Amino acid sequence: MQAVRTRDVVLHAADGGRADGAAVVFINSLGTDLRVWDDVAAALASDFRLIRFDKRGHGLSDCPDGPCAIADHVADLFAVLDQFGVDRATLVGLSVGGMIALGAAEARPDRVARLVLSDTAHRIGPPGMWDERIAAVRAGGIASLAEAILERWFSAAFRSGRPDELALWRAMLTRTPAIGYAATCAAIRDADLSAAARSVRVPTLCLCGSADLATPPALMGETTALIDGARLEVIEGSGHLPCVDNPQAFTRQLAAFLKEN
Repeated sequence: MQAVRTRDVVLHAADGGRADGAAVVFINSLGTDLRVWDDVAAALASDFRLIRFDKRGHGLSDCPDGPCAIADHVADLFAVLDQFGVDRATLVGLSVGGMIALGAAEARPDRVARLVLSDTAHRIGPPGMWDERIAAVRAGGIASLAEAILERWFSAAFRSGRPDELALWRAMLTRTPAIGYAATCAAIRDADLSAAARSVRVPTLCLCGSADLATPPALMGETTALIDGARLEVIEGSGHLPCVDNPQAFTRQLAAFLKEN
């Protein structure tokens, strides 16, 4: 367990894998913590230095009161890189993690070697949708939305065939602090990363589960089109979290991209 102090929070982080390998930084999605990358990290540990962390308001990281912006998450990301002595890294962002990766690439392009954007978009949903979700979380807690969220996270095959694992993911989701969850909802609501996507000048791989109901392949295709030279690969049968739903296919795509660039 490693702690990273930023200007206003302490973040839980993990620095593992091959110490002298190229650095790959994983940024998790709304309602998850760094364990969402466990299977992928295990498969890549012999070749790459792997850095993961819990976003503010998630996992073991501090949960400040009030809303936050994507810029706050970007600043946290760079604080993690600074503490671990990483000047330049590949960023792998899932859902809101992809938005954070885009924001980081725009803010400090000199520190981003490559981008992998999974099940994300330059803009996700209309603001009213996020306002409704924030209100629902404040009124009934995350548990009141858990079943609908899990349907977006995972394919029908995962939900029906792996009930014990599903129960653990539900526990991770519902134990996320409601304040932290709502704050990141507000960050997504207020973010438009269109200009950031157009500014990217590094190799970029976009990945999306074919059964993703939150950021479907068509939306990811729109984001991919904004990034010069980016390509989109669809992971068949996976939902919004293909790194969990089908980690073997996700890792194959990611490893090939890292080794070819």
